[in-house]
Amino acid sequence: MALVHPFLSDASLSRTLRFPLPYLTPKSLPPPRIIVSLQQPLKPYHQLRQVNKQWTKCHAVAEIGGGVSVEGGGSEDDQSVLVGPSNEEEVRSERVVVDYDWTEEWYPLYLAKNLPDDAPLGLTVFDKQLVLYRDGNGELRCYEDRCPHRLAKLSEGQLVDGRLECLYHGWQFEGEGKCVRIPQLPADAKIPRSACVKSYEVRDSQGVVWVWMSHQTPPNPNKLPWFENFARPGFQDISTTHELPYDHSILLENLMDPAHVPISHDRTDWTAKREDAQPLLFKVTERTDRGFAGWWGREKDQSTPNFLRFEAPCVLQNNREIVGKNGEVDYFSGLFLCRPSGQGKSMLIVRFGNTRRSPLAQFFPKWYFHQNAGKVFEQDMGFLSSQNEILMKLKVPTKGLYIYLRSSDTWVAEYRKWMDKVGHGMPYHFGHSTISLPKEPAVVEHAPAGLVASISASSPAKGGIGTMHAPNLANRYFRHVIHCKECSGVVKAFQTWKNALSIIALVSTALAILVSGRQWKALLMVSTTLCLAGIYACSTAIALNTTNFIRTHRRL
Repeated sequence: MALVHPFLSDASLSRTLRFPLPYLTPKSLPPPRIIVSLQQPLKPYHQLRQVNKQWTKCHAVAEIGGGVSVEGGGSEDDQSVLVGPSNEEEVRSERVVVDYDWTEEWYPLYLAKNLPDDAPLGLTVFDKQLVLYRDGNGELRCYEDRCPHRLAKLSEGQLVDGRLECLYHGWQFEGEGKCVRIPQLPADAKIPRSACVKSYEVRDSQGVVWVWMSHQTPPNPNKLPWFENFARPGFQDISTTHELPYDHSILLENLMDPAHVPISHDRTDWTAKREDAQPLLFKVTERTDRGFAGWWGREKDQSTPNFLRFEAPCVLQNNREIVGKNGEVDYFSGLFLCRPSGQGKSMLIVRFGNTRRSPLAQFFPKWYFHQNAGKVFEQDMGFLSSQNEILMKLKVPTKGLYIYLRSSDTWVAEYRKWMDKVGHGMPYHFGHSTISLPKEPAVVEHAPAGLVASISASSPAKGGIGTMHAPNLANRYFRHVIHCKECSGVVKAFQTWKNALSIIALVSTALAILVSGRQWKALLMVSTTLCLAGIYACSTAIALNTTNFIRTHRRL
């Protein structure tokens, strides 16, 4: 992502570095491992490898890293630039399988500050639909998003005296999902015990609402992430939420890939320049059943000042510590919480923070940084959506599709290999050597209808057509603004000012026509001109928050 400038800054490399400790330490022994032979790969993968053999006959040559040529076939050059086996089991074509259940994890649902005060919120984790709200006492409540009466969505309901009411027939729920009111029942009748709704355990930790998805296993507090930097005195962060139209594994790949930043986000801000694209150096220091960690930096510097950690199920953190001349330590963190929200969909909570902010940052409103983050995701959206589409269409593990370079793709390879170990415990996954496809068809909800739907679907990376309120995940308004109280408030405020200035401009213009004095005419026309300038400024601010970035291709 182009927002990781604290980890790519040239200025910061000139200082002394202290390495941080991992933010989370497993408190229990790892579950037993099972070794499974991969001598007989999956059939679609085998078929694709046969096709790959035909491709290698083309003898294509690619320039890598300013001089190293990689040709078709398994040459020594291939072995020197491509990611190889990471353990002895992989060398022997064996796969380590660990005990894993995706429900026995904490998933990031939402930023607590953005949770609506007056309405329930519908969310999903994989294919599980949830409804989240605050009751009359301000306590967080999370239920299955399904009324036990006739399966209506509770997230379409309303809050009445702190209770969640289904808007279909008015059934009301509170506490741990107990039904407390059914308007259609006779006065002397008791509410059936079966009228309760399934509830989920939720916690507010460091400003993020997390949900425990298992009903068989009690919540494990040791698995609830805690981020040390975000608890430091003076640590400030800018947090945003984004819905994205591709799988959370594709999103995680993108976020742990620093090599794409100079190319994909060229000139998005002052830190990303395509001429800075170069080989990177990666050092994996930890592999566990719950993820991996290591250091990375630029190969030419022969240093790895940035620390990256991936932790199950969907937490990615990039840290850096910089020691100044006076010995004072500045802490930087890029935190990415990637919730799987259905097939081909994900929701991301981004938190960039540090203990030393740039003096220039205070002159920019927070919504400016939010819209810049939206632009970054839109720059990636086209090819990430197509990547997701190809994986679903070919149904092949990434080993048969990707070319993993040591100098750019080490983290991606580590992530896909980790999915080989735990993917059997997920609803679906795409690993390095294994896949498991979704058992249920994807459900498209709240889609635009008719002609708008067809045109929007044909051009997802550019937002399709229609107004900013068209329910389309490729639309920035629905991807971010509706999930952000700050940005939605800004859009409403600028819209109000725009409407007020438009009325004033019309009145001023009419009075300028009616009055006879030159001085009054001049004064009113100046007023109209200022109002028009204000209208333009408000329109620009609204567009910055709601209009997609469209890449302009250029010849270089």
